[in-house]
Amino acid sequence: MNKQEFSIYHERQCKELCALHALNNIFQQQDAFKQADLDAICNSLAPKAWVNPHKSFLGLGNYDINVLSTALQTVGYEAVWFDKRKDPSCLKMSNVFGLILNIANETKIGPISLPLNRRHWFAIKEINGDFYNLDSKLDSPLIIGKEAELVIYLKEQLNEADKLLFVIVRKEVGENQSWLKSSDTRT
Repeated sequence: MNKQEFSIYHERQCKELCALHALNNIFQQQDAFKQADLDAICNSLAPKAWVNPHKSFLGLGNYDINVLSTALQTVGYEAVWFDKRKDPSCLKMSNVFGLILNIANETKIGPISLPLNRRHWFAIKEINGDFYNLDSKLDSPLIIGKEAELVIYLKEQLNEADKLLFVIVRKEVGENQSWLKSSDTRT
């Protein structure tokens, strides 16, 4: 069987810009968003804040869900929080643009854990019929597999307490909840 060659865009981790990398990885485009775009969103969300609550006070990134959601809205998409009590098999993947996971990111100096609330964002995207983990901390994209393997992967991920899943969809898909299989949509 000949496998067609294709390129997967995979942005690697820099500073605390994992939310930026997750966005660019899910859109498969280097400059879908820039750090300046996300910083401008932070400033619009908290224009008078001396220390902006939506990003790292060091200016290195560490953006929160408000920034990620607003960035997606500027291009006609939205991030829908997925209730982890549901089975991920309820997702209608044909209507899902991608997935973004948010996980706790333990900060250590040597063997000592620091009490910092750090989170890490990474994208999962279907590309040429397979789902890929596009975590910016990985050296290269990691193939998850077909939809059945994705469901197993998501169940494992969501079984852990500090992990959140956001379903990335076009605005109209979010509004009519067609990212859920028909038996799971509300009327």
